[in-house]
Amino acid sequence: MRILLISFIMLFCFFASNAQIQNFNKEGQQLVRFSTSGDAVDAHDGEIAYFNGTFYLYGTSYDCGFEWGNKSAPFCGFKVYSSKDLVSWKDRGALFDAETKTWQCRCNGNTYGCFRPHVIYNKSTQLYVLWINVYDNRVGYRVFTSKNPIGPFKEKAEPHLAVNSNMPVAGLNNGDHDTFVDDDGTAYIAYTDWRSQGAIDIEKLDRDYLSGTGEVVKSVTKSATEAPCLFKRNGIYYLLYSDPNCGYCGGTGTSYRTATNPLGPWSNPIKISDNSCGGQPSFVSVIKMKSKTIYLYGSDLWNNGAKNEALANYFWSPLSFDTAGAIEPINCETNYNFITGNSKARLISLDSSLRNNGFTLTGDIAKQIQYSQTFTALQSGLLTTVAITIFKEHHPNANLVIDIFKAGEKNQPKGSALYSGTIDSNRIGWSAKNIHIRPNIQVKKNERYRIVLRSNATKGCYGTAFGEPAPSFDGEESISKDGGRTFTYEPNSILKFETHISQEKH
Repeated sequence: MRILLISFIMLFCFFASNAQIQNFNKEGQQLVRFSTSGDAVDAHDGEIAYFNGTFYLYGTSYDCGFEWGNKSAPFCGFKVYSSKDLVSWKDRGALFDAETKTWQCRCNGNTYGCFRPHVIYNKSTQLYVLWINVYDNRVGYRVFTSKNPIGPFKEKAEPHLAVNSNMPVAGLNNGDHDTFVDDDGTAYIAYTDWRSQGAIDIEKLDRDYLSGTGEVVKSVTKSATEAPCLFKRNGIYYLLYSDPNCGYCGGTGTSYRTATNPLGPWSNPIKISDNSCGGQPSFVSVIKMKSKTIYLYGSDLWNNGAKNEALANYFWSPLSFDTAGAIEPINCETNYNFITGNSKARLISLDSSLRNNGFTLTGDIAKQIQYSQTFTALQSGLLTTVAITIFKEHHPNANLVIDIFKAGEKNQPKGSALYSGTIDSNRIGWSAKNIHIRPNIQVKKNERYRIVLRSNATKGCYGTAFGEPAPSFDGEESISKDGGRTFTYEPNSILKFETHISQEKH
């Protein structure tokens, strides 16, 4: 099947019940997860929750350019995506409006930021409860409720917790957390105590899940840990965590402890990964299917401490247990197959790319570096829309330009541009998203055309998504390192793009 499919027919596509999580390609490179709209999933340091047969991915957004430690950086808020199969993710928008003056003051670069959204459901109140980590108050958290797992969430009264309740406001008091609901409906929060140099505490929540009760076990871990993940299996409670703590680290350990009660006593630690498959542990989701229960481990594959954490990827894979209940060492598998049950049919237009998987990101489009991609028009008509996946890094000081040429020989454009469009830098985010242009140029069936991405930026750059083409795809990706004078073919590579052609009427 072609990566580029130009047609005027429609197709019903039924997703197989045997889904596959793809973490890395065969070269070991991290793969980007894209939403059903073709944009990179931008939800980090959160969790996957499972409510009423649907998966929800909650996380912090970085698309607007949040940088930890940059006082001028805006806060991008929290996002949620939904899925029936852990593969096709629909962007459901923001959990609440983070663009207000209040939330920018609480969470922008002048603060330590706001992170780690976690949502649990309270059966007695029939409300979904959201906890986030903040640093503008004393407790270190704010709490919200909603009647819907995708929100909008409404803030409630500031919660109270037993630990660091007498410390200064807006200090490094309490950090990364996880929320957990036991079989009897009792809820707990596991949280990082920065005043104890990164010990993890666990506290029982009140009946509404909106505040602590003061029943707490302190220092389950002694120090230098964070990112707790609390869950239960066969009557045993497990606490996974980052060991050691390592903010935005591209590879730190994962350890765990066990107990027969959330308030302890807890066992000695056991390390199950030295590098968390290239990231930092974020969550363990308990997913109860009809035939089995999956304990899905998630790790944030941070962008190696780089400023653009919107490019951070994910490692997701079920945990394995031995007969005694011990967690086996994490195997950093490239792909994992699992059964999710029947998926709903989705109507797909063939007048676009059907593929969103198998892509990596590269950001170096600037003064001398350009990329081009050829495609063959499968019908004559008007090329109405071209969508290309683009992101930016390091505040480029010039706009992006997209040209379309007829394709010449030896990977070169032919003649003058049939179309040239300038994309304002402010229109491009830090997360990889589809940028749509409207060339409205006539193309002819079976003729080849070349898309060129370029910029005069001398500071910062733009980037795009690269994947391996299908065997039948008739197109070539090329790079220029001399400002577009010559292009060199790059084998086994394709840019992520879509085209839409209106068929000629006769």
